[in-house]
Amino acid sequence: MSPTTNGHYSTNGYSNSLLHAHTDLNGSAYNHRPLVPGVYVPTVCFFHELSEDLDIPTIKKHAVRMAKAGVAGITTQGSNGEAVSLSHSERKLVTAATREALDNAGYQDMPIIVGCGAQSTRETIELCHEALFSGGDYVLILPPAYYKSLMSTTDLYDYFRDVAEESPLPVLIYNFPGAASGLDLDSDFISKLAQHPNIVGCKLTCGNSGKLARVAAASNAITPTDHGPGFMAMGGSADFTLQTLVAGGSGVIAGLANIAPKACVSIIKLYAAGKIKEAKRLQAIVARGDWAAIQGGLVGTKSGLQTFFGYGGYARKPLPKPTSDEALKWERAFQEIIDLEETL
Repeated sequence: MSPTTNGHYSTNGYSNSLLHAHTDLNGSAYNHRPLVPGVYVPTVCFFHELSEDLDIPTIKKHAVRMAKAGVAGITTQGSNGEAVSLSHSERKLVTAATREALDNAGYQDMPIIVGCGAQSTRETIELCHEALFSGGDYVLILPPAYYKSLMSTTDLYDYFRDVAEESPLPVLIYNFPGAASGLDLDSDFISKLAQHPNIVGCKLTCGNSGKLARVAAASNAITPTDHGPGFMAMGGSADFTLQTLVAGGSGVIAGLANIAPKACVSIIKLYAAGKIKEAKRLQAIVARGDWAAIQGGLVGTKSGLQTFFGYGGYARKPLPKPTSDEALKWERAFQEIIDLEETL
């Protein structure tokens, strides 16, 4: 794909007029739902055990459970959602099913952030369009890293700039070295990109609270005690939710919320209410629960969902199914956070 004469990229079947008009499939003006500070859950994807086909009823059920727990929004197609194991049509179906479930359950205002990072600028932009047509409100973009040794910092900057210019949805930058061959975007890089009008936030799964503080300050990030729109400087893990808030961040996009959304949300609420001592107590429990989620990844998280909530199933091959001993290990590791969740 190459730029057209007006400098914009042309993707299969998508006109550049759509990019700037922000219209939906019916040609009506599209207004994305606002992001507000809080907990966003990167939902896991569910499959039928034998066929590995998408389990749409469970995808919908889980989305509604998250919404009822009080999360601020949902993220589909992230690392927890096994996006790299899904086809484009499957990715669209997961997001569309999530949107439909939320709307039918009375959560029409809840935003959906859609993971759209790919290894080429062309495919990333295509995924951004598909996210719009599937009911997404924002896109979360992981940097391309397969050819990282051949790319300069300028090349990476141009990638995010080009995506932001052509995406019909506002962009959040996703910094996750563990999922990007060790590529770690620094605070200067993210802060510079934050000046782009179509880049509205970031997710920092690097765990670097100093970086988050610098980005939050440079971008004048919105916090849980603010009102109105603003840049969303988000932590990428529940184990440093309170640290994120103290550093001036906006909240977290946290995989542990699949297991214990109320516990994660409670930290935000306590902090906003000035109840720091209580927030610190919960943060310690959440951090221990998140350590289990970090160690087990989506395999452990799905095992926990199956044990405690009766659904979850398994990841797509070649990811393994946990043995009975491993399932017991994750049950024990999550027990404390589940006990807390049941009291909230």
